[in-house]
Amino acid sequence: MIVPVVVLVSLPNRPSSRKRIYHILKFSAGFWLMLIGIFTKKSGTLPAKTQRYVIVANHISYMDAVAIFLISPNYFRPLGKIEMARIPVFGFVYKQIVLLVDRSSAHNRARSMRLMWRALRRECSILLFPEGTFNETEAPLLPFHDGAFRLAIHAQTPLLPVLLPDMVNRWHYSHWWKMSPGKNRIIYLPAIQTEGLQIEQMPELKKQVAELMSRELKNLGYPKNVV
Repeated sequence: MIVPVVVLVSLPNRPSSRKRIYHILKFSAGFWLMLIGIFTKKSGTLPAKTQRYVIVANHISYMDAVAIFLISPNYFRPLGKIEMARIPVFGFVYKQIVLLVDRSSAHNRARSMRLMWRALRRECSILLFPEGTFNETEAPLLPFHDGAFRLAIHAQTPLLPVLLPDMVNRWHYSHWWKMSPGKNRIIYLPAIQTEGLQIEQMPELKKQVAELMSRELKNLGYPKNVV
């Protein structure tokens, strides 16, 4: 039922339309998770409602694509793979709110960075999974890509690390049918300021955030023991 509504709302491709889509998706995500017995609890250093962030989260489950809409108190746009935009109907809605990344060439990656920078400065927060794909290892995190940290420094915008430690138990990545009810914790770590940082400091910033998130995930019980 929601798809025709979102398609109708998204027809004018402008920030106000994308913001309406975001609120529809946020309400739908919360309602659907509650309906299937997944209950969300937020903790940690809650983000300021008036601040734009580069939000970075760990990526461990198919359910992450739903759970992310409950993370931010304000409108944001996630970064997503361009291949998803080719899916009929869904792809039309997807490319309206998601910032598309095409990793096929350096030129396309640079274009994605420019789009994120423009959206961050003019429109809203940006959310990325810095691991780039599911973490199917026993380590807390996969190595991070540079994009989120380069963007935060270029835009002089705070980084907001967020942990989704329970999603692997709610919908395990190994099989699409491994879905189970339970808790969904969203844990906010303290925002990291980037004002005054230079691009040469990007590797250090990336390492700082990766170590912080990895340490906190270990404290929450990783390596994971889900089968």
